[in-house]
Amino acid sequence: MSAVIGKKKSNKSDKFDNLIGPTDPKVDAKARDQLISARVALLFKNAFFGNLATNLKLVNADEWCSTAATDGRYFYYNSRFICMLDTKEVEFLFGHEVLHVVYDHMGRRGDRHPKMFNVANDYAVNADLRRHKVGQFITTVPCLYEAKYDGKSSEFIYDDLMKNVQQIDLDELLEQLIDEHMDADSDGDSDGNTNRPKKMSDTEREQLRQEIKQNILNASKAAGAGDIPKGVERLIGEVTNPTMPWRELIQTNLTSAIKNDYSFSKPSRRSWHMDAIMPGMIPGEEI
Repeated sequence: MSAVIGKKKSNKSDKFDNLIGPTDPKVDAKARDQLISARVALLFKNAFFGNLATNLKLVNADEWCSTAATDGRYFYYNSRFICMLDTKEVEFLFGHEVLHVVYDHMGRRGDRHPKMFNVANDYAVNADLRRHKVGQFITTVPCLYEAKYDGKSSEFIYDDLMKNVQQIDLDELLEQLIDEHMDADSDGDSDGNTNRPKKMSDTEREQLRQEIKQNILNASKAAGAGDIPKGVERLIGEVTNPTMPWRELIQTNLTSAIKNDYSFSKPSRRSWHMDAIMPGMIPGEEI
């Protein structure tokens, strides 16, 4: 497997690396107009995606990002790349970033191979976007898509890819990633880029997850029936109807069945004839 995986240093193609550089204010203004127009269009055509897209604050990242990226709170973009796209392609790009956030792809990787899991994530996301007709695939990048992965989770797709890993050209797949897949443990200070995401603490990351969950619930209410991806419906079900582990459920039931408690602070008079001291009921609890 190692002979196939890990030849590239980055997790995406360097096809657009020439776009990285100082920001041109005029180009950035044009890019922001396109981004705002695309978000408005999504609000009318795909309310679920549009509402979540508006929750991401736009941040220019010309100096370090060649396409686009998100950390769950911000939408980082390369203005030159955005200007290469039409409105429908920008809509697709927003939808792509939104689903990375919704599915918490950074937090679900575990000990899986990072690059292959990124590929699996894109297969899952792009299939959802095609099913729900969110914008159109970006023509400057051959986006990852296979019909057989429609409705499948990233974990399922990853396992399927790893079954035939020796026959997979990972470099070719990585060239089809349309965005920067940000590592949850990356530190923006390492290269001096002040607008690059800083490493979040566990507390900050959990707070962001809770904010995202609430945003998902709000966006789902604004969307019509059938406009929410299957994976999102499962997530909403987990949030609104969580399943309690059976051990915890048994413990809860046993605890609730015990209606009294005991204490030696008030010994039981019934034990006096036994020449022993036994605990009595806590005052107010005996029935």
